[in-house]
Amino acid sequence: MDFLTLREVFAEGPCPAFNVNNLEFVQAVCEAARLESRPVIVAATEGALAYTGTKVLPALLKAVSEEKGVRVALHLDHGKSLGAVKAALDAGFSSVMFDGSALPFEENIKLTAEAAHLAHNLGATCEGEIGVLTGVEDSVSSDRALLTDPLEAAIFVEETGVDALAVAVGTSHGAYKFKGTPKIDLERLEAIRERVKIPLVLHGASGVPAGLIAELADLGIALEGARGVPDDQITEAIRRGVMKVNVDTDLRLAFLAGVLRYIKDNPKEFDPRKYLGAGRQRVVEIARARIRLMAGAFA
Repeated sequence: MDFLTLREVFAEGPCPAFNVNNLEFVQAVCEAARLESRPVIVAATEGALAYTGTKVLPALLKAVSEEKGVRVALHLDHGKSLGAVKAALDAGFSSVMFDGSALPFEENIKLTAEAAHLAHNLGATCEGEIGVLTGVEDSVSSDRALLTDPLEAAIFVEETGVDALAVAVGTSHGAYKFKGTPKIDLERLEAIRERVKIPLVLHGASGVPAGLIAELADLGIALEGARGVPDDQITEAIRRGVMKVNVDTDLRLAFLAGVLRYIKDNPKEFDPRKYLGAGRQRVVEIARARIRLMAGAFA
């Protein structure tokens, strides 16, 4: 079974992109896709590939997705160099992101266009980014965060030929997405949508459920002040052209809660299949919820 491109996924509607780091996350995301009868995007950063092996992850995902009978896209998330993009494509990724958002505008255009050319030559899709998000995953400080300019976005898309555009409209990476009331700049997103006719992408869009934060606090993990993007804001973003919503933090938090809860409730158990399996099941549950949220955005 070949991996889907972003274009093929979007033909069936908006879709979450789930970041994975290991076997359990791959299994969980594929199981969620099976239970919801929807295609999904499986994403991996350069850091995730350094952990799993660049060639290992595609083989793992192919085996698991075929076993479960689900359709998936395999997407490089935040590729920082053309070398990383090429390595992912050579390993069988069906989609790549070149993240030149921290570069000068013209340099970002030039390198993203090259990445898109590499991807398209192999039948893959390419995502670009304009605007900078804060967050520890990107090592970007808050004073460098820049929201996407709609006019620049239109120029960027025209000159790069990308298939999807990641925009900065107020979200951030990690568990602490907002200092105050969570709010996406929907007016800016609307203005971008008016000028850009390709699918838009929302990074840093985990929900960081309050109940999950409370559960983790009970298990000894202090994440006071953590907050994510409310579901209604995700829905409104989708109605303004967002077709791909990246989800990473939610999966990590759910997995951690499942593992720690199992260990707390079973202090004499040391079989890793038991506690890792418990974490995996929690990832299935939260992934299903995100799939349903996006699929129902136009209901």
